[in-house]
Amino acid sequence: MKQNPSRHHPALVSLHWLLALLIMLAMGMGTFVLKDIPNTSPEKLGALQGHMIMGFAIGALMMARLIVRLRTSHPQVASTGSNALNLLGKGAHVGLYLLVFAMAASGAATALQAGLPQMIFAGSAGSLPDSFAIYTPRVVHGWIAKLLMALVALHVVGVVYHQFGLKDRLLSRMWFGQR
Repeated sequence: MKQNPSRHHPALVSLHWLLALLIMLAMGMGTFVLKDIPNTSPEKLGALQGHMIMGFAIGALMMARLIVRLRTSHPQVASTGSNALNLLGKGAHVGLYLLVFAMAASGAATALQAGLPQMIFAGSAGSLPDSFAIYTPRVVHGWIAKLLMALVALHVVGVVYHQFGLKDRLLSRMWFGQR
């Protein structure tokens, strides 16, 4: 294993970009699609099924990503020249992992409390509640989503600052190529 390579492992790069896409899709679906479909509509179960499948996939892929991250060599931490910004960057990365795992867990807890797996995947009779807000994990899920969106935005701002402000080619570290 090469010490301090110039790029992340290709498996980690693949997982990073796949997860970025899935997380944006799942959050977009939760924010813009699910909330606009009444719980009495037959379309709601199909939308929930897609959202749940994405959520479970995200949770599993994040676990794989964490394992790959811990088992492979990676570039040295990119420095901004500011201890405060470096600490913010480290906190943002840890926060992204924690919030994504918390989103998956709170989504799964909501689904279980509402009996969604039986309704959606086993075809059992049942009806959706008037509002999922009666489930505490759903309320938590909504707050985590807002925090995650804010942290993703901060992450993107940090990448732009590194790439174009510091001109340290940070993006090349999370892309494919010679390590």
